[in-house]
Amino acid sequence: MATERRTALITGGMGGLGQAIARVLHDAGHTVLVTHSPGNSRADAWLQGQAAAGYEFQAYGVDIADKASCRELGHKLRTAGHHVDILVNNGGITRDVTFRKMSEDDWDAVLRANLDSVFNVTRQVINDMTERHWGRIVNISSINGNKGQFGQTNYCAAKAGMHGFTMALAQEVANKGITVNTVSPGYLDTRMVAAVPRDVLESQIIARIPVGRLGRPEEVAALVGFICSEEAAFMTGSNVSMNGGQHMH
Repeated sequence: MATERRTALITGGMGGLGQAIARVLHDAGHTVLVTHSPGNSRADAWLQGQAAAGYEFQAYGVDIADKASCRELGHKLRTAGHHVDILVNNGGITRDVTFRKMSEDDWDAVLRANLDSVFNVTRQVINDMTERHWGRIVNISSINGNKGQFGQTNYCAAKAGMHGFTMALAQEVANKGITVNTVSPGYLDTRMVAAVPRDVLESQIIARIPVGRLGRPEEVAALVGFICSEEAAFMTGSNVSMNGGQHMH
C-alpha cells in the first residue's frame, strides 16, 4: 500500500527515543516536527546534526506541561500551515524518590509533564484529525506504568494514566479514522539509562531482562512507525509492550 505523505509531531523529539521515532517517520516520507523545552540551548546544533545526516526536521520550543504554551504551539502550527496527522506524545520527566520523601512539587511536576501534557498537546491536533478523517496518536508510556517501580509512584501513576486516556479516546474517535495506541518500552540504551552506574545497570536492570540486554531506541521506533502506518488502521486502544521479556502480561 502506498504511503501518503503526512505531518507528524513528536514531543520530546530530541531525546534518544524521540530522535529515533522522528527518523523512522522521516524515512517513511512524512514531514516531521519535533518539540523541545523552551530553554534548550542545544536545539539548533541538534537540527544541524540531523540535517547533516540527511534528516530535515522543524523544531518548536514548548512547555508541554503548560496549557497556555501548548495553545501557543497550536497557533504556531496552524499559522505555518501545518495540519498534524500523526502525534507521538513522547516528552516527559522523572523525579524519583520514595513516596514518604516525595514532595508535592515532585508529584505535580511529573504528573504535569507526563500526563497533563498528553491532554495539552492532543487537544491542539484532534480537531484537525477529525475534520480530515485520518489520524494516528501514539502515547509513549513505560514498563513501569504496567508493573510499578520502587521510588516512582509519581511516574508510574502518570504512565498508567496515559493508557486510560488512550483507551477512552480510542473509543471516541474510532469512527473518525483516528487510532489511539500506547507503547510501553522497557529499559532502553539512552542517555538517561546510561547515567545509571554500570554495576547497578548490570546487576539491577540488565540481569532482570530475559533477552540479556537493553533495548535499542530504533527497535521501539520501528514499532511506532508501524502503528502510524496505513496498515495499522485496525489497531486502536492497544498497549503494546516491548521490554525484552522483563514484564509479560
